[in-house]
Amino acid sequence: MGIETVAPNRKSSKEFLALAEETNSKSKTRKGRRRQRKMSPVQKLYETCKEVFSFCGAGVIPPAEDIQRLSSVLDAMEPADVGLTPDLPYFRMTVARRTPVITYLHLYECKKFSMGIFCLPPSGVLPLHNHPGMTVFSKLLFGTMHIKSYDWVVGAPEKTLASANPSLVAPPGVHLAKVKVDADFTAPCKTSILYPADGGNMHCFTAVTACAVLDVLGPPYSDPDGRHCQYYLDYPFSRFPDGGVSVPEDEKEGYAWLEDIEKPEDLAVDGAKYRGPEIQEN
Repeated sequence: MGIETVAPNRKSSKEFLALAEETNSKSKTRKGRRRQRKMSPVQKLYETCKEVFSFCGAGVIPPAEDIQRLSSVLDAMEPADVGLTPDLPYFRMTVARRTPVITYLHLYECKKFSMGIFCLPPSGVLPLHNHPGMTVFSKLLFGTMHIKSYDWVVGAPEKTLASANPSLVAPPGVHLAKVKVDADFTAPCKTSILYPADGGNMHCFTAVTACAVLDVLGPPYSDPDGRHCQYYLDYPFSRFPDGGVSVPEDEKEGYAWLEDIEKPEDLAVDGAKYRGPEIQEN
């Protein structure tokens, strides 16, 4: 007759299973922590954008807490995080062209959002343009840039009043806008945010010095979806005094007339390969 011998520390199958699950969970947690520690700033930006814009679309603004979260990620970013230094060729003045060439570095784009960097040499200009249905985050990485932005004046008359002098009446395609921002910004500074109908949806960038701006658009431009980039020419409010709008004298500098125009012929934006830390799509 045999005698069954049981080791004092022998575990049952259930105990072994529980121990294995606990060990596996701890291992995953450690790997997750290591991954977070190793995640590059640009990868963190990508991951945050995926979450913030996951349920957004044209005209849909992310919740306030998500706006703040994405802004905080951008606020912390520096030129080295995307492989940029001010001595790169993109930021040098050239004598071959009267209008400086702007370089665009494409980081990522999907239906929900896009990420890219505009590199402007001194005096480089991104002319006045709009962002239809978009929420836009712009982070100045280095340099000094002048930003002028506008929002449409809601309720301004579509048709102007009759006038004895037609040249004083805003023609078709010219609409009233209110100045939102008109100032110089020098890095490091907070991320600027514009919304589909507020915050300066139409803006112009002028490089005071060589500078780089990281742009996040949600959603991105899309001609098939009606999100076309429209350019504008701005006139002072006094240009069309018979425009059917009454503005106090001391406030007139805060308004302008914007005219739809085709893409400026002298605007040159060249694409270049992004050479910063790789973005791992998932």
